[in-house]
Formats: sequence, C-alpha cells, structure tokens
Amino acid sequence: MSASLIEGGWDWPLHGLRHPPTASTSGWYVWTGHLSGDDDFFQPWHLSHLVDQEPSLLRLLEMPPGTRFVIAPGYEDVWHDPSLLEVE
Repeated sequence: MSASLIEGGWDWPLHGLRHPPTASTSGWYVWTGHLSGDDDFFQPWHLSHLVDQEPSLLRLLEMPPGTRFVIAPGYEDVWHDPSLLEVE
C-alpha cells in the first residue's frame, strides 16, 4: 500500500494492480495520487486494514492476478492487464 493509504486522509481516485502472489505478499499494490518509483512508496500492510477503511474494496481485492482498477465515488474501471503476470 502507498504511504498515503496507511497514513489516512487520502483522496480519490484509488488505483490498484495485482501481480501473482508470493510467499509473503498477496500481489496487490494499491495507491492514491501519482505512482512513484521511490523505494519507500509502497509499504507492507495487510489488506484487511484497507478493507476496514473502504469496505467496498473487498470485491475488487478478491480479483485474480492480472487485474487493475481505478475507482472514485461514482466511477469504476476494472480491467485485465496480462503484463502484470510477467514478473521476474
């Protein structure tokens, strides 16, 4: 999760993408604002904490690897991105 989600007070839209899960991650990367390549942009955080903040995300977070989404109040776009499955 991006630090903005963990710290709270974030703004819409909310972006998410899912790589294949590993032994230590679900594969989900979720953020608000502009995506950054900074090493500390994403922080480990259990998905249940995000669902506690925004319960409507549960159905999206159950989607399979290769899924991307962008949501905001009154807007939702969900699609499959095969490039997310090509992880080295």
